[in-house]
Amino acid sequence: MSGLEDHAGDIVRKSRQGLGVSLEHLLKVAGVGSLDWEHFESDGVVPENARWNHVCELLALDTVKFQEILSGWNPDPVEQENMPQICRISTDDGCMEVHAYLAWDLESKEAMLFDTGWNPRPILGVIESKPLKLRHLMITHQHHDHVAALASLRGHFPNVDIWAQGRGVPKPFQVGEGQTFSLGSLSIQARWTPGHAEDGVTYILEGLKGAYPMAAVVGDAIFFFFLGGARDHFHLAKEKVREVILSLPASTVICPGHGPMSTVAEEKAHNPMF
Repeated sequence: MSGLEDHAGDIVRKSRQGLGVSLEHLLKVAGVGSLDWEHFESDGVVPENARWNHVCELLALDTVKFQEILSGWNPDPVEQENMPQICRISTDDGCMEVHAYLAWDLESKEAMLFDTGWNPRPILGVIESKPLKLRHLMITHQHHDHVAALASLRGHFPNVDIWAQGRGVPKPFQVGEGQTFSLGSLSIQARWTPGHAEDGVTYILEGLKGAYPMAAVVGDAIFFFFLGGARDHFHLAKEKVREVILSLPASTVICPGHGPMSTVAEEKAHNPMF
């Protein structure tokens, strides 16, 4: 299941921690030894003869959807060539890959960047190759892997407007709930999605050309078929994903900070949390 950000063991671990279920209790319900379960949660090695129906009931997971992931099912990828106005840009610090997204108006070439990732060089390369005029830098949340290249990009684009929510953000550039932005023919709406991070924001883009007229840049609010880590605010994270993201039209592309892109339709059909 290398294509997914979370393997089945990650899903179970995040669920039990978010729901406050002790490991001891889960082992009794699953009927599995502690060593086998440790390998499952850390590496995704599926233990034999676990009572998965009971585990899913305890952790409020959809049994059928979870069994799909256990069996090694992988989704069909969202093809980048079908998104002519959005480019996913991935960087790696040697341990973790993180995505930034660049969106632009086809006529004016005005662009908006969502998060920065670790390294500014790939972003600069795309901007120069199009070429594009960067107007806004939108932050989904201020965790380090999503803003590591912020200072460098600010140096390259001193006049760019940087928008975010939470501590340390100047008041004029605090993103408001429901605030809208425009970029040529594109309309962008900001929706607060706290849970993984208290300053989490999802940006919903409308008016895109290509196969997907809408996209949601979600940061770490949701990964392909699970949630971002939300140990302390698990219920809030789930509520916000359902309310803000999964309420969008089925064809909306979900653009996460880690792992592959998906659609609202696929998340509803296959995400064991919903």
